[in-house]
Amino acid sequence: MQKRMSILSGLLLIPVLLFCFFAGQSTVCAGFLAKITVEAGDCERIDTPVAVSLSGMPIGFQGDNYRLLEVKGSEKIDVPVQLEAGSPPKLWWILSGTTAPGSERIYELHSGDSNLPAAVTVNKDDKTLTIQENGDKILSYYYAIMPLPEDAGRIPADKRHLYERSGFIYPLWSAKGNIVTEIHPADHIHHFGIWMPWTHTRYEGNLVDFWNIQDGTGTVRFSKFISTTEGPVYGGFKVEQDHVALKTSTGEKVILKEVWDVRAYNIGGPEKGYRLWDFKSTQRNITELPLIQEQYRYGGFAYRGAKQWSGPNSGYLTSEGKTRSDGNGTPARWCDMYGSIDDVWEGVTILSNPDNFRHPEPIRIIPDADYVYFVYCPSVTGEWEMEPGRDHVFQYRIYVHEGKADAGDDERVWKDYAEPPQVKIEPVKPDNAVMLFDGGDFADWTSERGGPDGS
Repeated sequence: MQKRMSILSGLLLIPVLLFCFFAGQSTVCAGFLAKITVEAGDCERIDTPVAVSLSGMPIGFQGDNYRLLEVKGSEKIDVPVQLEAGSPPKLWWILSGTTAPGSERIYELHSGDSNLPAAVTVNKDDKTLTIQENGDKILSYYYAIMPLPEDAGRIPADKRHLYERSGFIYPLWSAKGNIVTEIHPADHIHHFGIWMPWTHTRYEGNLVDFWNIQDGTGTVRFSKFISTTEGPVYGGFKVEQDHVALKTSTGEKVILKEVWDVRAYNIGGPEKGYRLWDFKSTQRNITELPLIQEQYRYGGFAYRGAKQWSGPNSGYLTSEGKTRSDGNGTPARWCDMYGSIDDVWEGVTILSNPDNFRHPEPIRIIPDADYVYFVYCPSVTGEWEMEPGRDHVFQYRIYVHEGKADAGDDERVWKDYAEPPQVKIEPVKPDNAVMLFDGGDFADWTSERGGPDGS
């Protein structure tokens, strides 16, 4: 029996389509929602973060709760899952354990609350925001103004204020709890743990150096917090930062608005001896003139290693097999920096995303330096511009691990990041669903006057 419905009523019902109904709140389909298949591809996966887009799915609305079950034969095992709001929204979870090359894993997505506590949390005080995993510290973002240390006596009194800085990551902790970054080292007082300033730039034809802040031409400042996230799969924060030119024709001026998106995963920890987190910087020139990035040997995403990592007590290894002696200026998909603290070797591998500008990006290593210092610097290979109104995005994954560099481990982690497992989601239609519109025509509909619907 055909349903009598006006054209207007039909059009009002089209947005709900398929098998869900909108009730003025979140859209939720009862019970079994979707089947998810994860294909490992041609490499082994170990505790890999995975995500699936919910684009086109009638789920993923703010406030919705989900339960993810992995299907292993007749057994179904609960898996922590986390919804990332956005357009489109995404579901995140960990492909736990070892997944062999060429294999696949099957999951079921259900409505309902998994009742899992947040494993990755954030804590903010009056100076820092700290990400923790199950109570253990991963990293701190320093958003307050950090003054120059009192013992930096060789800096003239009228220059000390130039070294004040905010908007950087320090400390970064290893899984054992050691601090594997340094700040204000005596040889380069303007180094700040993990930070991302540009060096030789020009604005209005004049040099602006956001890195060597003691020159007084530029700096980078924390602006505001955008959001924080806690959950069973990941936790982190988004912040806005200002890249400020101090001496333009109109005085002090913000040239770049930058957003940092930092997230750490509920992976590894003290028992497994490693941690994993992601960094994303989105930078936009908000002025009417371009910012010229001159060809130069450093400037960009930077890391200063632990103070104890010095001389033979430290080392480097890149994806191309380069080391401290021959790595400077060479392109690298990843670079592993490592050293010893109290006879315990640990390392930090920084992995470049294939979508980054000039990937694989050239790197900065000082061959004859005793300390560990590293920069991903696209300006090494030539001049470029940051045009007004355009977003420039730089993404990196950081793998903090026990032991010296292991090329096999580093390459596996890089492939997880650059060539992630393929994830397919298939919606499941409830048995009692009524198809109102299949995307075709209205041949089976009638108008309220009894004739065929001409829509």
